[in-house]
Amino acid sequence: MSTPLLDRVRSRLIEGHADATPTRVASALRAEGVVLGDDAVLGLVESLRQELVGAGPLEPLLRTGEVTDVLVNGPKNVWIDRGNGLERTDVVFRSDDEVRKLAQRLASTVGRRLDDSTPFVDARLPDGTRLHAVIPPVAVEGTLISIRVPPRKAFTLDELVAVGSIDATGAQWLRSLIDQRRAFVISGGTGSGKTTILSALLGLVSADERIVMIEDSAELMPNHPHAVRLQSRVANVEGAGLITMRELVRQALRMRPDRIVVGEVRGAEVVELLTALNTGHEGGCGTVHANSAADVPARLEALGLTAGLDRLAVHALVAAGLDAVVHLQRGSNGKRVVEGIYVLTRGADQLVRAVPALRRHGSQLLPEPGIRALSDRIGACQAPARAQ
Repeated sequence: MSTPLLDRVRSRLIEGHADATPTRVASALRAEGVVLGDDAVLGLVESLRQELVGAGPLEPLLRTGEVTDVLVNGPKNVWIDRGNGLERTDVVFRSDDEVRKLAQRLASTVGRRLDDSTPFVDARLPDGTRLHAVIPPVAVEGTLISIRVPPRKAFTLDELVAVGSIDATGAQWLRSLIDQRRAFVISGGTGSGKTTILSALLGLVSADERIVMIEDSAELMPNHPHAVRLQSRVANVEGAGLITMRELVRQALRMRPDRIVVGEVRGAEVVELLTALNTGHEGGCGTVHANSAADVPARLEALGLTAGLDRLAVHALVAAGLDAVVHLQRGSNGKRVVEGIYVLTRGADQLVRAVPALRRHGSQLLPEPGIRALSDRIGACQAPARAQ
């Protein structure tokens, strides 16, 4: 079908506020003086449905099971990530205007604006997909769309061992962190797999425990019978309705949690989380963005300072409340692995440092100087013998 005719059919459906059903598409075609066979009409229906309801040309990519990210850098520059690094696709849009309209429509499904007054949007779509879009003039060379596809299933720790994300020894230590109700954070860069491994670990929590998860965007998918979630909310276009992560952590404390989980610690909620971990709420955990485990104390310090705590107060809360850091890395080949497990210790200067207990060498996690401290805190694992 020619592009002008497709545009006219699309316009008729939009003007009539009609869905792209076979009957309505056939009616619009008849109004244009065109008669098509059933197969052609059904093909057109699917094409229009993707444009008017789905993700347009991106729809087939989002339906591919392995895809975790879809990146649009203009009408003829679409990339995906299937866990092995970025790959360019043969998907194209007719123009940047089509890319912009798609971004605006996706944003509008969750009541968000994307226009000259608000040239970027960061939102979670109803199916859990994370949308980020930027339009000109902020995006200099055309509309940019970044889509993060939520996991379609929760991986188990055994499955992560099978794919090489962690070895059996490291998995044993992580199980003990959960069993002994130790508090920990999972650190790593964007796309390093923090949510995936945290979901797997939460699936190991005893079924008689209640997990309350607080997230900016609901992504955790633990295989657990009693996991409930709270999700923050941005202000609407009038500036009302804001619900912060910090407020949600406070609310979670009143929900009889056995474990409090903060999907990503990125703001003032760090104070409530650390306070909870220091006042009887054992086994809490979360994720934090950091380039290395050594950067985690400084990252938590910075977040605490923005919330009004002084430096030593933050380090005191971290030292008393957190037991371990599990650091993840994403290699140049796109593979996500556990780089190491670290213990947090406080030095003579009263500042906390991350000391490696196990670090990845090749495909194995081998003991480091902090292994004894980790063993003392867990009290359930036999330290592996150091490789010669």
